[in-house]
Amino acid sequence: MKTKAAVVVEAGKRIEIEELDLDGPKEGEVLIRYTHAGLCHSDIHVAHGDLEARLPMVLGHEGAGVIEEVGPGVTRVKVGDHVVCSFIPNCGSCRYCATGRQSICDMGATILEGYLPGERFPLTGPRGQYGAMCMLGTFSQYGTIHQNSAVKVDDDLPLDKAVLVGCGVPTGWGSAVNTAAVRAGDTVMVSGVGGIGINAVQGARYAGAKYVVAVDPLENKREKAMELGATHAFATAGEAIATITDLTRGQMADSAILTPDLMTAEIVGDGFNAVGKGGTVVLTGLNKLMEPNIQLPGTILTLFRKSIKGSLFGDCNPTTDIPKILGLYQSGDLKLDEIITRTYTLDEVNEGYDDLLAGKNVRGVVVHEH
Repeated sequence: MKTKAAVVVEAGKRIEIEELDLDGPKEGEVLIRYTHAGLCHSDIHVAHGDLEARLPMVLGHEGAGVIEEVGPGVTRVKVGDHVVCSFIPNCGSCRYCATGRQSICDMGATILEGYLPGERFPLTGPRGQYGAMCMLGTFSQYGTIHQNSAVKVDDDLPLDKAVLVGCGVPTGWGSAVNTAAVRAGDTVMVSGVGGIGINAVQGARYAGAKYVVAVDPLENKREKAMELGATHAFATAGEAIATITDLTRGQMADSAILTPDLMTAEIVGDGFNAVGKGGTVVLTGLNKLMEPNIQLPGTILTLFRKSIKGSLFGDCNPTTDIPKILGLYQSGDLKLDEIITRTYTLDEVNEGYDDLLAGKNVRGVVVHEH
């Protein structure tokens, strides 16, 4: 079948819209009609070359839609199911899934290669075989994906909101609730209030933090942070650290969650300085794969028993945490409608990312036309 898709052909160039051929589902695979896709910063890391991926690649790793067809051996979903796609597949049987660490499932090792198990490329076109970002390629009207990437959700959930729970929401929420293990009464600093950081703010608030201090140079992001749970918001880390010092009488923050668009040594250093004894610094934002961006005094790390943690997908387990987080949305404990700034058509995807990079959007969503 034919599908229209947004493709990155060469790092550093604008995203192109192409018509591609899509092969139907084989063993363990499903055909999904995407209804919505989230504009997440990780796709721009691929487009800009910060993350080296096999090209050409259909972008998009936040997706929601309806299952149209299932291949042999599919047990997780059926035709007609509404699903949210997990940007990390979860096989359920590898060492990491079996020990409750689905976010580092072995199947996720090839998400930047873009092929399905067996090095299968369902998408083809004028440039040959096309990879799909995170084995999904949600910037396409249709996709053939593995069942391990699909999580069934309630039929009455609005998919234009639920789509965000495929990546950005659990990544930020889990960075606070799981990785930082925020507890009632804690002081938390969140650096970078984009699509991930705003959910770290929500997660820290829900976990019971006494003070949630947001840092972002953009006023609209700081205002949104205050609206959704931050107690303080500042343009610079220096201002935040000074306030944290006063609020805690010098004890400093219990955790600093770093969710900038591009992780730098300065941001990591500020997070390290913001936390006190026994404090945790969570690195969730990305940079180039091998870019050295942690330069810290190891002796202080030791003497103050500070810790540095990386967080992927907020240490969430997609099969249980995607429905759990959506349940919090249904009960009004998590806000999704309020973080969507604007919607776009697939043809407007470059405009959407221009707006993201300009800081206009907290979250943008692509609405697929069929």
